[in-house]
Amino acid sequence: SNFERYLFEASGRDATLIRRQMASLGQSGRFDIGPAAAALQAEFAAASASEREVAGAIKRTIAASGYALDPHTACAVVAAEKCAKPSAGAMVILATAHPAKFPDAMEVITGVRPQLPARLSNLMTDPERFDTVVNSAAEVEKYVRTRASAVRQGAA
Repeated sequence: SNFERYLFEASGRDATLIRRQMASLGQSGRFDIGPAAAALQAEFAAASASEREVAGAIKRTIAASGYALDPHTACAVVAAEKCAKPSAGAMVILATAHPAKFPDAMEVITGVRPQLPARLSNLMTDPERFDTVVNSAAEVEKYVRTRASAVRQGAA
């Protein structure tokens, strides 16, 4: 996982420690961060956002720019506001969804029920498309390589 890779780097690339931590996680559902704690605290900040704060961020953003944040992105805005350090410079927040993914919540917050963009109008009625791949790293790699090649060839 990305978290496991980060712990590996943050612990000075101590593979033995990471194996012990992951074994502990598998056995008890928890582990001690150990020497990576200082790096985590220096590089990451965390905050929570209440429903009221999320609604406030959506309303403020609409009032300031006309842009409707989705609730997940609004949660990130609230967390960024709580964690921002004046000396840190710019902070970037990437929108994670369209407001129409949360029509009921958006209607309660803004009084307007968001509509799906035209390009997604058939999203709920089009047939679902998927492929089933054998549970094998080699098969998944083969599947991805085949599809990535097809995309590159089609774009050329």
